[in-house]
Amino acid sequence: MKKLVTSMLVGLVTLNVLAQTAPGRPKLVVGIVVDQMRTDYIEYLQHYFGERGFKKLMKEGVYMRDVDFKVSDLDVASATAMLYTGAYPSQTGVPSALVYDNEGGGITPALADSKTLGNFTNDSYSPERLRLSTISDEISIDGDGKGQVYALSADPQQSMIMAGHAGTGALWINNTTGNWATTTWYKQPMPSQISARNYSSSVGSRIDTMQWKPSVALDRLPGIPRHKAVAPFRHTFPKNEKDVYIRFANSPLGNREVTDVAIECIKGLNMGNVGTTVDMLNLGYTLAPYKYVKDGDYRAELTDSYLRLDKELGRLFEAIDRYVGPGNALVWLSSTGYYDDAVIDDRKYRIPGGEFSMKRAQSLLNSYLSARHGNAGYVGAFKDGHLYFDHKVIEEKNLDLNEVVADARSFLAKMSGVADAFTLNDILSPSTPTEESLRLSIDPKRGGDLFVTFNPGWTVVDDITYPPVSKPVRETPVLTPAFILSPGVEPQVIQNPVDATALAPTVAGILRIRSPNGSVSKPMLLKR
Repeated sequence: MKKLVTSMLVGLVTLNVLAQTAPGRPKLVVGIVVDQMRTDYIEYLQHYFGERGFKKLMKEGVYMRDVDFKVSDLDVASATAMLYTGAYPSQTGVPSALVYDNEGGGITPALADSKTLGNFTNDSYSPERLRLSTISDEISIDGDGKGQVYALSADPQQSMIMAGHAGTGALWINNTTGNWATTTWYKQPMPSQISARNYSSSVGSRIDTMQWKPSVALDRLPGIPRHKAVAPFRHTFPKNEKDVYIRFANSPLGNREVTDVAIECIKGLNMGNVGTTVDMLNLGYTLAPYKYVKDGDYRAELTDSYLRLDKELGRLFEAIDRYVGPGNALVWLSSTGYYDDAVIDDRKYRIPGGEFSMKRAQSLLNSYLSARHGNAGYVGAFKDGHLYFDHKVIEEKNLDLNEVVADARSFLAKMSGVADAFTLNDILSPSTPTEESLRLSIDPKRGGDLFVTFNPGWTVVDDITYPPVSKPVRETPVLTPAFILSPGVEPQVIQNPVDATALAPTVAGILRIRSPNGSVSKPMLLKR
């Protein structure tokens, strides 16, 4: 009997000690997605960073050096959807930022929604077409809808993906006025602090006074050509110039604006300090190459962007500690898993290549199919490698779709600049690594009947639209990182590849909530 009582007392003492030492759930979750962030830049610039930004994440958090997205043709929308749902683009409903509208025809933003209205914008978006729940949704559900879940980004679709279906609000920078905008999908009005900012201190009222110059002497930094250090860059943002707010959003000044508003939300909305529910704040930053340089060499701008984002992260983390309290927040940060450094090389370098005109290819293909199957307009649209046929025309002519697609594939594969062409059947029943990557990338409900890939070195010219858009083809696999900084999780470096779909389930596991409903990976086993 004495042994039984003693065992019970020891058990109670052990449970009491565990209860006292086990960390409670964070009061605030901060999700950060940094477009096109690279591991090598983080590591070779770490000696130039401060102590409160990237170094804090590397030293105090879980540092994943190689996050593998496993898919082709990512952009900021499809990558963010992957990270927040834990599923691949073929499943999320957001295979890319722009998709083909099967009902109305033509190309449209993936989350366009005419049933909603914009606030401080004429654009209409909603997360309705995002098919799966997100980590933000699961946090909202866990708190019975009482927690605050906001997202801030220069990109409207990224912001809505991060806020999810059940979030409190998604805000983005209007690319025609510079105001912060939102949508009526979210029932809460725009926070008064942000509305006031639009009226009293909007980006539009300050844009003419802004300039971007190097934050440090460029001759101090590795990898910067001497001519770039001798004549440092200087970018200004005249209000009357076309696309000025897009250029602003793609610069470090856009990142600074996101941080400013994030700190206003944390402070003004008392995030992490209301009730017992967990709040969430999601932020979209960019480290994409600044394509607006005149000579195509953006190494100096890119290096300075990393140094400046390090300072922004430091400001953000200091604000979290000040207003939420040290050890009361979980921060997870990830790259988008791709890197677009393609530029059109000067002809003097004699790199093999050429120009592929989509308008010409579509016209030639229609002529070829008309010669074989009767005169008609067979091609409905050609965008980002996806070729969509007009199924009504094919049905009216009593043709077999598979036969028409096979003919088109044979014709296109012989065109200069085309690497290969894949039918939807090829992609859905993959037999090669390339086809498997496409299977994970392409949404069969919204993808084309044919998918065309192009040879590196070529430039694909979308001259079907106006003005024409030229996109150089370049394969640039890079290591892309992610971090998790949370109370109760030990600092550690993970060298092996981590599947990008594992991040959301891992964050859910730390919070002890459900994973998003379409997650395809298990949580990682982290040292506690």
